[in-house]
Amino acid sequence: MILVYHNTINVCKVVSTNNIIIPFNSLKNIIEVMQKLAFEYPDQKIVWCHETLEHHLNVDEISSSNLTNNSLVSFNPSNDNYLTHSVGYFETSPFVNILKTVTYTTWQMSSCVGYAHASVFLELKDEIKNCKDFDYYLTSLAKIYIHLGLFCYSEPKLLLKKDELKTTIVPTASTFTIFKFIKQHCKSRWVLLVLINFIVYEKRYPIFPFLFSLFYKKNSISAYVPSKLNLINSNIDLNSNTIDVLIPTIGRKKYLYDVLLDLKNQTVLPKNVIIIEQNGALNSVTELDYLKNEIWPFTINPIFTNTLGVCNARNLGLNEIKSKWVFLADDDIRFESNFLENCLQNVIQYNAKATTLSCLKTNEKIPNVNPSQWETFGSGCSFVLSEIIYNIRFNIGFEFGFGEDADFGRKIRNSGHDIIFFPKPMILHLKAPIGGFRTQFKFDWDTDVFAPKPSPTMMLYKILHDTKQETRSYKTVLFFKYYKKQAIKNPVKYYKVFKKQWNNSVFWANKLNLKSNNL
Repeated sequence: MILVYHNTINVCKVVSTNNIIIPFNSLKNIIEVMQKLAFEYPDQKIVWCHETLEHHLNVDEISSSNLTNNSLVSFNPSNDNYLTHSVGYFETSPFVNILKTVTYTTWQMSSCVGYAHASVFLELKDEIKNCKDFDYYLTSLAKIYIHLGLFCYSEPKLLLKKDELKTTIVPTASTFTIFKFIKQHCKSRWVLLVLINFIVYEKRYPIFPFLFSLFYKKNSISAYVPSKLNLINSNIDLNSNTIDVLIPTIGRKKYLYDVLLDLKNQTVLPKNVIIIEQNGALNSVTELDYLKNEIWPFTINPIFTNTLGVCNARNLGLNEIKSKWVFLADDDIRFESNFLENCLQNVIQYNAKATTLSCLKTNEKIPNVNPSQWETFGSGCSFVLSEIIYNIRFNIGFEFGFGEDADFGRKIRNSGHDIIFFPKPMILHLKAPIGGFRTQFKFDWDTDVFAPKPSPTMMLYKILHDTKQETRSYKTVLFFKYYKKQAIKNPVKYYKVFKKQWNNSVFWANKLNLKSNNL
């Protein structure tokens, strides 16, 4: 392990874990020194630390870390990050609003303290050209490659005794740099949208940063193939790695039967299959006669409820989980006989605790991508360690709407756990003709004069999880997108109506939030 101490601009000293001084070229910038060290020590972790944080550096944590070698880890002890709050104006994702008390997935890197295996710097050494700003370099690498298989984290364990930290000068990007970053990493239209957001919401007019950014080109993206992955290869212990399967269902008797047949043919059988059958008809009873009439190689735990709603159904199922792992499934999917075995192999090799899998319709191709960190969560196509969701439930406020998947995934992240997307094994989603919402549900706002825009469940997610800037940016984008799809073409009149619709959405979202908190 090589330790690089710097003052944000230059490297101050380089030492090994044995405290042996390593020579370096003081005329080179931090990035050049790091790349040279990676070349000289290709099998080592390269650690960087601001000189004022040297005595707080948790060397033992870095040394004992079992993250795969395609990881980029840092921590910024400041309340603000390098790109400041402005990052929410050009990206809406779980990677923006970082929870700094737990390990958290994000591409927002910091020069304060961090580490990566030397192979990361070697494989990506030519990707960010003509850059001397170490924070910009790290953040750019993470932003580009987080979707291609580079695992990026904010890790508070990198620093010891954080409550005793003295004031450290934490670099933040100038407005010019922020616009440059947007132009180099996002679609060109975002430069204009962010300018609008600054003007409308902050009464700032960064015209020159906007104009200067137009001279930059978007960074090219090359394939990323991690060459020195330290995957854990071991046989699957079937006694300890037991699996439960959770399936909510309503009116899909035939499709559910096919799912059970696929589970019956697995090379690694589940221990329990929890089926939550919903039927809103008064005095109705189960129609799933084959659950008892046929012999299954696993225990079936049938739950019947007259209460409709997939959030409620899944929560009933979560209360019944007994195994180490749970496969959150849907009732109209198909998968190969080695599906569960491959799921176990994935989580063991990558030391993962939550995974979401490819869930494709007929004739859709499996994406040719590396396992990577996922922005959302699939409540019908995920394989999760049971203990990390022991206290997590689906928010009833999202019932009959959209957003419960993303909300559940956000809760997993906020508890300090990553969600990794695996392209394989693949799930075939049949998209049964009777559809996911099989009953016509009437919302309280259906008769409102000004229909809420966006849907109150979408607004609920934003209230619960997004930063103020993310919500503002979403509002701006929705304003322009919706204009083309509605009848009012007078911009002033449209703005007044849109504002009322937005406020109505906020009103109902707060109602949903209050209702779910009281349950």
